[in-house]
Amino acid sequence: MNSSILTARNLSKVVASAEGELTILHDLSLALNKGDSLAIVGSSGSGKSTLLGLLAGLDLPSGGTVALAGYDLGALDEDRRARVRAEHVGFVFQSFQLLDSLNALENVMLPLELEGHADARQRARALLERVGLGQRLTHYPRQLSGGEQQRVAIARAFVAEPEVLFADEPTGNLDSHTGERISDLLFGLNQERGATLVLVTHDERLAHRCQRLIRLEGGHLVDHVEP
Repeated sequence: MNSSILTARNLSKVVASAEGELTILHDLSLALNKGDSLAIVGSSGSGKSTLLGLLAGLDLPSGGTVALAGYDLGALDEDRRARVRAEHVGFVFQSFQLLDSLNALENVMLPLELEGHADARQRARALLERVGLGQRLTHYPRQLSGGEQQRVAIARAFVAEPEVLFADEPTGNLDSHTGERISDLLFGLNQERGATLVLVTHDERLAHRCQRLIRLEGGHLVDHVEP
């Protein structure tokens, strides 16, 4: 039986602007079980990335609560939220977010090394081989194509075996063919490892590969599709 891994209740986000207070997200609630996949779609400015940041504990809501892996994120200080992310969460970004001074193997090893895992090198090598980069271990980001850099980023996201994986436009900087291959890899690894996937995308084909889909407009939830 599945159990809830990520829950948002009556979530809202209000920020100050030159015209006064601006509400970016309005009273949104959702719950995800272990192994679920959710796509968040909507036009630019609809609140997608804001919602992702709140669910991941990268930002705090103006109202409502987020519970991640059993933790009420609003009740924790930033150091403790960072610890929860390190222990339970992986990230894949549109801009890859690799460290230029580290090669592919070192980039993937880094999360494990920060946690003191003695087998960081072996686990990172195995995952890079799984994503087809076994011959590119010592290459630096500048020596890799966009698709290869995203494969390194996906390996880094999965290497610590996160319970929840957040992906923000993971194919946005890639051509359609490469994006399709990255999508296959992302969903294949997610299925193998049983993580909960939360995906922000403009790509409707990618979104409909998820089990569930929510659509935002002006910070409002306007559509919620389940299988």
